[in-house]
Amino acid sequence: MSAMMRPLQPQPLNPADLSLAPVYARLGAPFHQPVAATSLAEPRMVHFNAPLAGMLGLEAKAETDFLEILAGNRPWPGYAASASVYAGHQFGTWVPQLGDGRALLIAELLAPDGERVELQLKGAGQTPYSRGLDGRAVLRSSIREYLGAEAMHALGVPTTRCLSLVGSSQPVVRETAETAAVVCRTAASFVRFGQFEYFAARSQLGPMARLADHVIAEHFPHLQGQPNRYAAWLGEVVERTARLIAQWQLLGFCHGVMNTDNFSVLGLTLDYGPFGFMDRFRQYHVCNHSDYEGRYAYSAQPEIGLWNCERLAQALSPLLAEKPEQAAEVGQDVLQGYAPVYKRVVMQGWADKLGFREQREGDSRLVNEFLGLLQRSRGDFTRSFRLLARIRADSDALAKGVREEFADIKAFDAWVADYRGRLRGEQNTDDAARAERMNRVNPKYVLRNHLAQIAIDKAQLGDYSEVATLAELLRHPYDEQPEMENYAAEPPDYMRNIEVSCSS
Repeated sequence: MSAMMRPLQPQPLNPADLSLAPVYARLGAPFHQPVAATSLAEPRMVHFNAPLAGMLGLEAKAETDFLEILAGNRPWPGYAASASVYAGHQFGTWVPQLGDGRALLIAELLAPDGERVELQLKGAGQTPYSRGLDGRAVLRSSIREYLGAEAMHALGVPTTRCLSLVGSSQPVVRETAETAAVVCRTAASFVRFGQFEYFAARSQLGPMARLADHVIAEHFPHLQGQPNRYAAWLGEVVERTARLIAQWQLLGFCHGVMNTDNFSVLGLTLDYGPFGFMDRFRQYHVCNHSDYEGRYAYSAQPEIGLWNCERLAQALSPLLAEKPEQAAEVGQDVLQGYAPVYKRVVMQGWADKLGFREQREGDSRLVNEFLGLLQRSRGDFTRSFRLLARIRADSDALAKGVREEFADIKAFDAWVADYRGRLRGEQNTDDAARAERMNRVNPKYVLRNHLAQIAIDKAQLGDYSEVATLAELLRHPYDEQPEMENYAAEPPDYMRNIEVSCSS
């Protein structure tokens, strides 16, 4: 095997040296069931996230043991793996029981900074919630999740993260024959909206309250002991969700499967399935070709975020007040906080992307006109916002290097004239300083579908070098990295219409 084809090796670890913190595990039934992972044949390390490993305190000792644990071939010493049960609304349709059908919680660690971190294997085999499926994940989707989660983290978006990606020659059949893979993803908690829906639908108030108390104690400790703690906690979940989706919109990120069982009570981007960053801007862009009705289109994401919060409020209503009508009123009052938080965050974000020091009346018009220009010109979302930093407020010269991205040059020039006027209206305008600010919020690099596909195609042939290249590139999405300029380009025409779906 050539050096290029040789799998990357993880930093060694002695798992027994790490501090276990089995808080979620102690909840026991009916929240989760103990399940052993199914062994993976001939595991090989496709990529190992050394920076994250360092944050978790993974020290050097037993390299082989670590690979076997991350493949699901050995349990974490002193911890029994488990799969959680939940329900959810999938594409708007109620499904009364779902659960971790291919995910297992394998450890809860206390990191050196004192934070508790849960480790979960995705693709580790069947569980009681697999619904007759094999519980496996394929290399294709596992690469996308591994790179996508780490890309979002580097962009500053709350998200689960990935510690490792293990591949195998073991066959898995989807539309075609593929090979299995296992991702180890991490988060402070994997509790999701659907877990509360599950117990609410069964009128199991005791378990629901116990789960809520667990989440509050572990992640919202400032709310403990308050008489209205459940309503206050719901309010914080609603706010975090609104902020999260505002960040998605500002980056042109589409989740693809915004089901309630895929929404985190911590406001994390959870469950990377058919996600995607838009190339050409389209208001109604749908990244998941299984989403036939466009329920989760880019423009619909803010509304769906609120809809999901409404489902959570409905599930929690027995905890909000004794009488149903009072609970409904409390829930509605809490939900009123979604829209103003979303609007505030997203409008501040657009202002930052355009380089404005403060928001002013008329800014929303400038934003919408620019997005309209992008849509009519089929302009690239990420590139176009990044290029705006080149426009000078101290000159009326043509915006060369930017205007060429737009089909309607006349309309773009008119927009630039208004934009420059807005910039000049601010005191202490400095083009260089403004460009630097803009380049800190408008990324140069995102995980475009065609980049992920190139890495997937190589990895399926045993070459993991492109996974490593993208992992390093995407750790620094706002830096220029001149030697990587081609990774900031639009996809070639033959790779523009890559389809992603729920099949993985």
